[in-house]
Amino acid sequence: MKVMTEEVKDMVILVNEFDMETGIMDKLSAHQTGELHRAFSIFIFNTKGELLLQQRAEEKYHSPGLWSNTCCSHPRPGEITEEACNRRLMEEMGMICQLSFGFSFIYKFEFPNGLTEHEFDHVYFGKTTDLPDLNRNEVKDWKYISLSDLEQEISINPENYTAWLKICMPRLIKYSNFS
Repeated sequence: MKVMTEEVKDMVILVNEFDMETGIMDKLSAHQTGELHRAFSIFIFNTKGELLLQQRAEEKYHSPGLWSNTCCSHPRPGEITEEACNRRLMEEMGMICQLSFGFSFIYKFEFPNGLTEHEFDHVYFGKTTDLPDLNRNEVKDWKYISLSDLEQEISINPENYTAWLKICMPRLIKYSNFS
């Protein structure tokens, strides 16, 4: 079992457009400078085909209080992305779920507060009947929603949803039939 130091814990892996590592940087600096870095997004569905959304905690330094996919974060230097997915799913949502890789994409979004998300995002899917046990420092609330209802909600109230969820939505619909 790896022991992570506090320094590594807050670092992200910088990558090029082919997802090849080019260095490391602290997470906040990467978001301040808009450096391309490795990330992952997890989409968990229940047996009804509904997506588990999380509402981000109000204390988050960007996108606080917005609804988003089940879980997302960054692998730490030296950490395999799949291991990072399992770690963060437990840390944020208190869940264990078998995950399957779906697709990757690059996106860049500049926030009004001056921060920039520029991520090479690896998207994973899972299915479970388990309910989350939230880490309130990370997540304010959760809900299950059908993809059609989510599409409608985003079109009516786009300001209530994270940028990366809206950017990912067309591909999510295409790839959501993963099992």
